Amino acid sequence: MMGSSVEFACLLLMVSTLGRNHLASGGCAGKCCRSRDLSCLTTDWRMDRVYGTCYCDMGCIRTKDCCFDYFTECPAQDCAVGDWSFWSGCAKPCQPSVRVRVRHIERQPSNGGEPCPSLEQRAGCREYRDHQGNHCGLNSGPAFITSMEFGKGRPKHDSYGNPLAPGFCMEFSLESRTPHCTVENRPHTHWMRYITEGFKVCVACEPPAMRNNSGSCQGDGQESDKEALLHWQAVGNPQCRGTWKKIQRTQQCDCPPQHSFVFI
Repeated sequence: MMGSSVEFACLLLMVSTLGRNHLASGGCAGKCCRSRDLSCLTTDWRMDRVYGTCYCDMGCIRTKDCCFDYFTECPAQDCAVGDWSFWSGCAKPCQPSVRVRVRHIERQPSNGGEPCPSLEQRAGCREYRDHQGNHCGLNSGPAFITSMEFGKGRPKHDSYGNPLAPGFCMEFSLESRTPHCTVENRPHTHWMRYITEGFKVCVACEPPAMRNNSGSCQGDGQESDKEALLHWQAVGNPQCRGTWKKIQRTQQCDCPPQHSFVFI
């Protein structure tokens, strides 16, 4: 019985001392610091219930010497970013190039919060007018392709509001590809991993890639024999390229999304 009374008295003394010290020094109140800062300290109860020097910086979590009220006074705040900007124009006109969009940090992470995500995205693109507004000449060459997602952002009407031609779809049997299609790990090149030999792929020919006067896209193979080995190249990674053979032309593409692309 006597032992229990002594333990209870000690507990009251500890709580009383904790309260007095908290009022005197305030623990981490107003002392939160970013990263590891050895000057960000005070004298108070630590989380391991040891009284002495304790810290209020982000590094104290790892070193386990935070003041008892660190998580209350210094709550973790994740990084906050704004919305993506509109896509920029292509870096170079009249040839496969890249476009960029960015977002900005609105709040830096603190007290062990989640770090900021990527602030820039790049994607392959191609523009069909030069800097003076003149139409680019579409010379013969390989078919330039990109993901079907790019086609979703294409305009459906001309500058006068008239609907553009709906286009068509070309089906190909993929014969070969370079290893570079699978080693890239940038966000705008992930779609290239699904370009696999032996599969049927669908490639949409739509304005503005479709030439108005001929109703064709560069490298679409419409005039080629079905046994002809045709060349293609992925926009955004010029080392990702290969060959395919034409199967047929259809009104709409019906391949799975990972095997559906657009001429660009």
